[in-house]
Parts: sequence; structure tokens; C-alpha cells
Amino acid sequence: MANSTAPFAPFEWMIAWRYLRARRAEGGVSVMTWISLIGITLAVFALIATLAVRSGFRAEFVDTILGANAHVTVYNLGKTTETGQLDSTIPDYTEMAQRLAAVPDVIRAAPLVRGQVMANMRQANAGVEVFGIDLKDLKGLPRIADPTTSLGDIDTFDQGIAIGSGVARELGATVGDRIKLISPNGVKTAFGTSPRVNAYEVVYVFSAGRYDIDRTRVYLPLAEAQSFFNREGVATEIEVMVKNPEQVDTMVQALQQAAGDRAQTWTWRDASGGFLRALEVEDNVMFIILSILVLIAAMNIVSGLIMLVKNKGRDIGILRTIGLSEGSILRVFFICGAFTGLIGTALGVILGCLFAIYIDPIFSFVNVVMGGGVWDPSIRGIYALPAQLNLSDVLKAVSLSLGLSFIVTIFPARRAARMNPVEALRYE
Repeated sequence: MANSTAPFAPFEWMIAWRYLRARRAEGGVSVMTWISLIGITLAVFALIATLAVRSGFRAEFVDTILGANAHVTVYNLGKTTETGQLDSTIPDYTEMAQRLAAVPDVIRAAPLVRGQVMANMRQANAGVEVFGIDLKDLKGLPRIADPTTSLGDIDTFDQGIAIGSGVARELGATVGDRIKLISPNGVKTAFGTSPRVNAYEVVYVFSAGRYDIDRTRVYLPLAEAQSFFNREGVATEIEVMVKNPEQVDTMVQALQQAAGDRAQTWTWRDASGGFLRALEVEDNVMFIILSILVLIAAMNIVSGLIMLVKNKGRDIGILRTIGLSEGSILRVFFICGAFTGLIGTALGVILGCLFAIYIDPIFSFVNVVMGGGVWDPSIRGIYALPAQLNLSDVLKAVSLSLGLSFIVTIFPARRAARMNPVEALRYE
């Protein structure tokens, strides 16, 4: 029988199942089995939930960057004027934009005039960053032109000003109100430089999904921004949008050649690379910590199996004497441990996926229970806790859990298989 039985025969599954469901009075370890099951379930759930939140946070962070900012910004190194000041404007911005737009995989190249001013409405003030841009280029920014997160009509942009939702909240402004922009670098007179103050009607309020963008950014028509900042006929930079922002580093050389010798490129990775690298380091550390948590949960399986082997010593001796091989005994107890790990992993995957899918109502409930203020967008940068369920993350968690569960199960199963039947039945 020992030589002719195929591995994982039906009787091996039957014996393992009887041991798993045995009551304590019958020498079973159902309580330890439940503890192991719950431990594996919670560990896998925590791992999948953390991986989903990590993926969601990075995806949301990158999406807000790419949806409201240039993928590559082209500057001019500048030259010293006769008055000794550094002039870094781009006088031939139209031609440069055309050359950049001709580079393969470039979607568009938009000239910008950029400056920092004070925004005012009644008694409220806010420091803002002005972007002078053409309407067609503004419509090319997904996070700005999204009608579901905006107020007003973007097509009327040439008639006024577009402001972020955070700026609108700070100033108490909405569509139809008039706000003032105050620049210290205004008109030069015999008595010095007079601040420039212009009033504009708010025609569009956008929400880019990033607190720092919504809180500080406003858009003006390019011609109006050139006049306001004394930049007539020039641009301060050109923003370039590409088809595949994740591969933008491979395009830098071509963009540099198209822009010219005195141009300098600055990609979105250059601007946010430090934060993304910090996220990557944190992700790796969290994965290691949660992997240890899964290992600790898997060790409960070992404890349960050792107790099962001890309690079933007489049964092991009888099974060996009637012809079961060491391999059959090993597989019986391996099934006991692996089955616990398999069921716990499956339950953990279900809970983790449900958490990622229903994270918004779950987080809202937690926020209510904690009295609000759990998530501060001014610190986190985004407005809500995101989660993105990726198949690769789920498979990673499942592989880790099942791998550890199967490996740790082998050792007590081998101990049971090598038990001497004579020693097991000596005191029976």
C-alpha cells in the first residue's frame, strides 16, 4: 500500500479533514486552528489593504501632477542686459513651441507667463501664482478642464480669470465675482515702481485634486498676463505635454536639441522625484514589516500542528502499522497546515479587496467616529485616502502567505512522518 498509493490520495484528505474538525475532547486542536486561521486572515488583509492604499496614493499623486502640470518645462538660461539684470525670458517662444511640438510623442507645447502676486477681494487676501496661458492649452490640462470638478464655463476664459477652489475659498469668491491681482513690479515712474493693480471677473473655478495647486494657482489669458507682468512679446517658459509621462526621461535629449543651446529642461520627475523616492522607500519598509506579520501568523500553524502531532501520536503509530508510509503521514499533516493557510489567505484576500473597493464609506465612518479631521489635505496634499486594487499586489500577498504557510507546515509534518510507531504505541 505504501508503494502503490499516489500522493495526496483521497484517504489522506479524509484523515486530515477529520483531524481539522476534531473536538478538543477527541484530541483535536480546533481552537488553535481557529487562531491560526484568524491570524492569517488578518495578516493578508492588512497586507493587501496597505498595498492598495500605497498604490492608490502614488497613482493619485502622480495623476494630479500630470493632470495639472507640465510634463516637461523648458526655460531659458537667460542673458545679462545692459542694465546688469538677468533676462531669462523667451522672445521667440512661438518658434520654440513649434520645434518642441514637432518632437515625436509630444502632444503639445504651450508658452506660459508665470509670476507670483497677491489676490484680493474685499478684506480677504491670498498669495497666488499666476499662469498666463492660451485657452486651447488650458483645455489640454485634464485636471483643470474637468467639468465635473469645476464651476463656470471654461470657454469664457478669455473674458476673465480662472482660479483654484482653494483660492476661491480663501477669498470667498465664486463665478461672477471680481478679484484684484496686485503685483509689486508695476509701472516705473520718476518716483520709483508703482504696484500694478488689475481687477478681473472670475469666470471659472477648478479643483485639480491637489491642495497646494487649488490653494495657490490662478490662470490668466496669455496676452493679459504678458501685459500685467510687463512681458509683452515674450514668455517665461514653455510647458510640454507628452504621450507617456512615465518615460519622459528618454525624451529629454530630443527636447533639449529642439529647444536650443540656451534652453534648460525640467521634467515632472525632477520636480517630484524626491517625494516619489521617499514613497518607494516607505513602500519597501512597509512590505517587509507586513511580511513579518504574515510570518508570525503562519507560525501559529506550526504551534497548532505540533500540538496535533503530539495528541495524535497513537493514531500515527496505528496508521504506520497498517501500512501508511512516511510520505502519507507527512502529506496528511501538511494538508492540515496548508488548508488552514489556504482558507485564511482566501478570507484575507476577500476582506482586503472589499476594503479597497469600499474605502470611501469605510473612511467616512472612521472620520465620523473620530469626530472629523482625520485627514488633513493641507498635510497630505490630496483630499481623500485613495486605494487602487492591482492584481499584482493581490498575487504578491497571496504568494507570500501561501508560500510561508506551506514552508512552515513542512517541519512539524516531517516530525510526524518520522515518528517511530513502536515508540508511539509503547505506552498505549
